[in-house]
Amino acid sequence: MASSTPKQQQQLSNMYGATAAPPPTPSTQPNNLLSTSDAADALSSILHRFPPALSLPTRCSPTVTCPPVVSISDQNPTLLDDVLTASSQLGIFQLTDHSIHSRLARLAESESLALFDLPNEKKESYFPKNWPVGYEGADDEDGDGLGESFRLESSCSAELSLDSLREFIGALEKVGLRIIELLSTAVGFENPTEEDPTRFHSLMWISEALPGNKPIMAGGFYPYIVCMQYQIRYQKYSLLADSGWVSVSPQVDSIMVTLGDIAHVWSNGKLKKVRGRAMAHLGDANNNKKDNNSRCISMSLLLTLPVDSKVSSLLPRPIGGNDQETDEQKIQTDGSACHEQQEEIRSKFNSFCFEDYAWRAYHERLLFKDPLDRYRT
Repeated sequence: MASSTPKQQQQLSNMYGATAAPPPTPSTQPNNLLSTSDAADALSSILHRFPPALSLPTRCSPTVTCPPVVSISDQNPTLLDDVLTASSQLGIFQLTDHSIHSRLARLAESESLALFDLPNEKKESYFPKNWPVGYEGADDEDGDGLGESFRLESSCSAELSLDSLREFIGALEKVGLRIIELLSTAVGFENPTEEDPTRFHSLMWISEALPGNKPIMAGGFYPYIVCMQYQIRYQKYSLLADSGWVSVSPQVDSIMVTLGDIAHVWSNGKLKKVRGRAMAHLGDANNNKKDNNSRCISMSLLLTLPVDSKVSSLLPRPIGGNDQETDEQKIQTDGSACHEQQEEIRSKFNSFCFEDYAWRAYHERLLFKDPLDRYRT
């Protein structure tokens, strides 16, 4: 091995001092230090306590892209292929030719805007905290740090007239169930909502960003299957996909769809995912002074699971379904093919409790580590 050059020695001297020892290697560290996983969790927890101005905007991609466009019309002959391609490559796409009218979306937005104008005592009274639903103030310790937010179920609030918002939530729910159906068919996993609609839970997340805030992480991370955001106007978003930070700008009147961690597990890792919700760029909305949405609210419908659910990969059935004799015959005639199939359907995730996972993901808000890592086999 060649000896160090004088220049290299000088650099080391400048870094550690003339008499300082080089930094210890991992093998010389004490055994009682935090593990890499615990250290990452602790660091994320500390960083989350920083004010929003100290977020990490440099992680966002400077290039704004248009998500893949998928026509959900029954007349689209390549619908399944389009959904599969967009879902397996990025986990983000925009739906066109859907059934939701822009007028309904605008009425729902107007009712949502009125919620933020209520006195604080009314907000807390009409939307009491019962995690994960309820009202969060801008300064609440358990809030997302990006402003006020409401997390509503489809029933919303009985004390307020929110008919358009309820209808809007119901329309998005139908679109979400259709997306899950398409995903299960295209990827080949069981659709758990087909025979039992109670297997899913909807959560409408309405949030208002504070002036001057930049989008960080995803402002509150709650697990979901699919998340849908109707594009009432031109708007840029930042989100954290498996490939890293992405900036997107969907078409007006489209529905931006992001796939979540539950869809990723259900598909046994075949579908890409997005962590948290896509967050709007506040400056883009404020540039349009004539728009009543200059306050930059976002309405995200999360199609998720009841808290008492178990999450696991929905693997395809073995060759021959339940016909054991047929399976044995195929094993004898083509052992190699059977081995390949066993490799394909092996679960990449251990089953886990949704409530425990959701609580941890929401309150710890890990920036640098995928919360699913601890459940991978």
